Amino acid sequence: MSTTTTDTPAAAAAAAQAASSSWTADDSNAADSLPQQGDGGAHYANRDSMFADSEVGSNPNFADFQYSTSAGFPATTSAPPPSFLPSTAPQSYPNATAMPKRFMTSPLKDSSGGSESADTIIPLSNPVFPPPSTGIAAGTPVHSAPSGLASARKAMSYAFGAEKEERTNKGNTKIVMDLLSEMWIFNLLFLMGAIYFMTFYLGKLQSYDDYYLWNTGCYWKIGWLLPLPYTLICLFGLILPYRTPKFLNYAAEGIKKRRLDNLYIVTVTKGDNKEAVMRAWDAHRHLEAFHPAIRVHVLTDEPYFFDGINCYTCPKNYATANSKYKARALEWYRQTMKFTEHDWILHLDEESVIDDESVKRVLEFIWYQKDYHFGQGVILYNQYKYWSNWVFTVGDAIRVGDDLSRFQLQYTYFHRPIFGAHGSFLLNNGLVENAVTWDLGSLTEDYQFAVKAWDRGFRCGKICALVREQSPLDVMGFLKQRRRWFVGIRRLPNFLPKLWAFFWSLGIFSLYCTIASIPLGFLFPYTTPRWFGFLKDVSFVTFVYLYLLGIFVQDIDSGKHPLIVFIHMPMTLVLQYVCVVMEGCAVMYAIVAPPKDFDVIKK
Repeated sequence: MSTTTTDTPAAAAAAAQAASSSWTADDSNAADSLPQQGDGGAHYANRDSMFADSEVGSNPNFADFQYSTSAGFPATTSAPPPSFLPSTAPQSYPNATAMPKRFMTSPLKDSSGGSESADTIIPLSNPVFPPPSTGIAAGTPVHSAPSGLASARKAMSYAFGAEKEERTNKGNTKIVMDLLSEMWIFNLLFLMGAIYFMTFYLGKLQSYDDYYLWNTGCYWKIGWLLPLPYTLICLFGLILPYRTPKFLNYAAEGIKKRRLDNLYIVTVTKGDNKEAVMRAWDAHRHLEAFHPAIRVHVLTDEPYFFDGINCYTCPKNYATANSKYKARALEWYRQTMKFTEHDWILHLDEESVIDDESVKRVLEFIWYQKDYHFGQGVILYNQYKYWSNWVFTVGDAIRVGDDLSRFQLQYTYFHRPIFGAHGSFLLNNGLVENAVTWDLGSLTEDYQFAVKAWDRGFRCGKICALVREQSPLDVMGFLKQRRRWFVGIRRLPNFLPKLWAFFWSLGIFSLYCTIASIPLGFLFPYTTPRWFGFLKDVSFVTFVYLYLLGIFVQDIDSGKHPLIVFIHMPMTLVLQYVCVVMEGCAVMYAIVAPPKDFDVIKK
């Protein structure tokens, strides 16, 4: 970290003292590796008085996190810059890489050695000036005299003016989380009741008998039991308590917060889908006004760069030893931003949208869940075009059910990424990112990152929040998405990923055996031992329930009428059979024609 000095140290010291703060910047990177768009403002000091952190938890009224529009922040600031800063600025930039560097928070501790942030700000040799597109008068730096600190920050933040715009990141996160905190009881009663009903009340209809432990028909019915390892894991995840901070009041319990300097909310995209990029940006840009630590960024690959947003573009000539595509861009971003242990990064895909309530819960995870270094929440697929295609909507419902069962078991009880991690809604501490890095050579860089973090002793926790995404738009997109996941997980060198990929591949044989058992059952009418049927019913009921639960939660979150939610249940029950066939075809597609590169599907 390098700093610049002024020509008149005495005057600079006097001005710095008058400002009650100083400026910081990172001058170490070459111009061609810099971010290509302004950050939208400096991170100001004196946090105790200006940006005091909230001391409330999940259940109280979160009034201190409301957006302040009463101050009447102007579009420009007339406050003069400090005397040691230049008073003129270029009218425009000759090229993107020539733009001056941005301000970054200095993770310095105070003189007493405490853990609270004592952010100091040191002037750049070339202060940051706004592009003409911002509407701020030419020659006005983003920084200003102490009396104009709040105005300057508000004027240069892309959240300025967004408070009055209609929100596109809406949802019912609190309602859903409150429901899930109690729903494990319903899961337990429903699943046990359904399994008992299938085995004993419908046993005669399914030709169950109590006289034989095995017969010839069991040989082709064995495929019914192949998904049992997966469904048993999900069953335990569904019936164990889904812990949330619903009844916690962190402030009342006197829990001291973990220090937070920056929370980077990063939408990672190749950049070729401009509509998706701008849709995500418009949904999130107001979050910079939510808390002074929040930075909303968009990360793209060259040549895709977007004016008017906090766009970071990874240069074409940047290379690492192993990483490609998304992981390469993330590694460049990590090196550019120079994270510390007091920085956190929330990774989102280009179609991902996080609402205000979930951001609040992310902050609570950072502040109070001090045992964990990275975390993840639940991803829904109801943000765009929900139920516009019935098959794909139901097809992605099992991913929601997976988050609410298998991954809830992982993040709530194991605190180790036994089942991996998603690349979206992944919250990492800067220390984890620097220790693991994104120099990874996998098609599933998110899974590999989580496994390597586990190897280095980092622990993970559950974020009781939601992120909303979109399902694939066509069959090939659906198949390619699953194909990349399967091949990427199978190629990882660790034992557990290979084991899960093996269980995943068993789904093909289960599909074949299920289809074959229909004509064979007519030709050879053997009965089924009841113990065998019981295990089949455990697997079947749990698997179908994952689809039903996924649709139910997404419908509740999207505010569907109760009658519509009820109608969607039998529709899901029928359509899930089609989706199971598609999932099996995706695995066969992966085995026969594995992908050579990273597949980016259209959304």
